[in-house]
Amino acid sequence: MENASLNEAAKCLAAAQQLLFLSGAGISAESGVPTFRGKDGLWRNYRAEDLATPEAFARNPALVWEWYNWRKALVAQCQPNAAHFAVVELAKLLPHCLFVTQNVDGLHRAAGLDNVLEMHGNLYRTRCTVCGALEEKREDVTPEVRCTHCGGVPLRPDVVWFGEAIPPTTLKTIYDKLSVADAILVVGTSGTVYPAAGFAVEVRRRGGTVIEINTESPHGHYPRDIFLQGKAGTVLPQLVAQLKSQLQIA
Repeated sequence: MENASLNEAAKCLAAAQQLLFLSGAGISAESGVPTFRGKDGLWRNYRAEDLATPEAFARNPALVWEWYNWRKALVAQCQPNAAHFAVVELAKLLPHCLFVTQNVDGLHRAAGLDNVLEMHGNLYRTRCTVCGALEEKREDVTPEVRCTHCGGVPLRPDVVWFGEAIPPTTLKTIYDKLSVADAILVVGTSGTVYPAAGFAVEVRRRGGTVIEINTESPHGHYPRDIFLQGKAGTVLPQLVAQLKSQLQIA
């Protein structure tokens, strides 16, 4: 990683008054978390798009839960990597930053980032279809498992499925921050899925700076953007170290 680019990114973070952090699947790739989509995401000849829908759950909740129990078991074997722990350090250094993730793997929280906003939900949470109560359930769930609050069934995974909207309160929190953010740090996301793909656009529109960390080439060429190419587990710790230097923190 070029020191000049790291230094520029650290200076931007140190000077920013309001920040948004956004992570995607790329930050968890080094932990071995599978994407569950494409040719590597096949499960019993089903596509994720055929199982992660309200219609699929209404049609066969047992099948959907079988798939999510399998997913939970796979993800449970994964541990936070250096990038996740670097984000925890960033949270200590940047108290005015809102941390948002598109991931449902819970690895940010496992690393110690308690205040992360999981815009697509969490694999390990259930939501009651009767009263809406949320519960953490790391064990296998079936349609017969009852809500501990109201006794209702079935419970569903607390994730945003295809065809569903992100909870309005979640989006409001994000857009309230975007309305004042002068910088955004985007890590490991393709920048193609909305509404998250529009977050950097909004910051640019308001004259702010976009810092992107990704293994692939940037998704656009914008003069104010700072692009740091490499694995998140390598680049983020370097950025944290550079930021500490900017803030004169040992």
